[in-house]
Amino acid sequence: MMELTPRIIEELIENKQYARLRSILNEENAVDISNIFSDISEELLPIAFRLLSKELAAEIFVEMESEQQQVLIKSFSDTELKNVINELYDDDMVDIIEEMPANVVKRILANANSQTRASINELLKYASDSAGGIMTTEYVRLQPTMTVEQAFERIRRVGVDKETIYNCYVTDEEKKLLGVVSVKDMLLSDYDRPVEQIMETNVIYANTTEDKESVANKIKNYGFLALPVVDLESRLVGIVTYDDAIDVISSESGEDMQIMAAITPSDAPYLKRSAISIYKSRIPWLLLLMISATFTGLIISSFESALAASVALTAFIPMLMDTGGNSGSQSSVTIIRGLSLGEIGFGDIFRVIWKEIRVSVLCAVTLAAAGFVKIVLVDMMLIKTSSLTLDKDSFLVAAVVCITLAVTVIVAKFIGCTLPIIARKIGFDPAVMASPFITTIVDAISLLLYFLFAWTIIPGL
Repeated sequence: MMELTPRIIEELIENKQYARLRSILNEENAVDISNIFSDISEELLPIAFRLLSKELAAEIFVEMESEQQQVLIKSFSDTELKNVINELYDDDMVDIIEEMPANVVKRILANANSQTRASINELLKYASDSAGGIMTTEYVRLQPTMTVEQAFERIRRVGVDKETIYNCYVTDEEKKLLGVVSVKDMLLSDYDRPVEQIMETNVIYANTTEDKESVANKIKNYGFLALPVVDLESRLVGIVTYDDAIDVISSESGEDMQIMAAITPSDAPYLKRSAISIYKSRIPWLLLLMISATFTGLIISSFESALAASVALTAFIPMLMDTGGNSGSQSSVTIIRGLSLGEIGFGDIFRVIWKEIRVSVLCAVTLAAAGFVKIVLVDMMLIKTSSLTLDKDSFLVAAVVCITLAVTVIVAKFIGCTLPIIARKIGFDPAVMASPFITTIVDAISLLLYFLFAWTIIPGL
């Protein structure tokens, strides 16, 4: 089979070999075609898109970047736009609308039927980061008194437009969630058996206002294909499907990585962002961290006399600051991951602290011992850093460095494990308390400890 590339598509269009291109496209996967279409020129994209079958076109449209979707919508006639809209699920429609400019949204809604518009307006009421904001209203609802045979008849009648039919949700007349039943369970039951005798009544569900990351973790942890969503009155209003959960987890992971690197999050692909856009996402954090580092400079300035009396102390400042920052970052990243996966909560804070203290003590002893050996063998004997020699004063400097190193590691890991948990408790994103901020805090503390120990241990400072 020919490997499909943007260049091949453009050549087939230029040579007007539409039938051949249609045949090739209809044999490809929607995601693969979407990736290929991202590199096709805007002039030829609408032509290639019109060659797709109706169902495949809708699948590909959902996978496209918003810029390409806008190009296609502008090229569509009202009939073509209606055909695409009618093939989309409501939650996908909402995702598209949220990324479109007002004039494009107006045209989309104008070409949607009244039922679709009502569903979209219902979904748009919920915050985008909540269960209600990512759910779909297209699910199969059954009544408890239905027999298995009647349930299958309903699935055949309405299931073609639903996002999933494997799990069906049982409600009363007021749409209050009573249970869930799988197609597998019904297939293995007698056709005259009532659904209420088969359904699982201990249903795990989400509330419309629940954070979408929490919902995604429920789906992942329990291995669900979908999770029902209920309102404040326990009425079933939608479901969150597995593919939506994957999107949430992927998006949140990328966002956390950017925040932990002191970058304002953005969903836009790197190569599609302008230099100005990237600059704006980075410079506020860099300015903030640069200003916060002023505290470190003030501490060093305050102890100029100590540094002048023992120049050797200066040589070890970078090692202490780097080790402290790295130790805090290790703890913070571990805890942030645990928080995002739902493995750790605020109630676990003392267990976390106790575990990190034990880890930090082991790390502190190891690093202090290694640091002492390094100072004696390398700094004193080989390269004689800052005039260190094998005398009493040099060993006192080594003692100050190693004691500071040990205490800094313990303090850094304590800060690194507690700040993210406290941040989550008071409503901040734990990722904000990652490497940059923790490093700045630990740098200041390590310097204070360093000079305090030096003042205490080394005579004459």
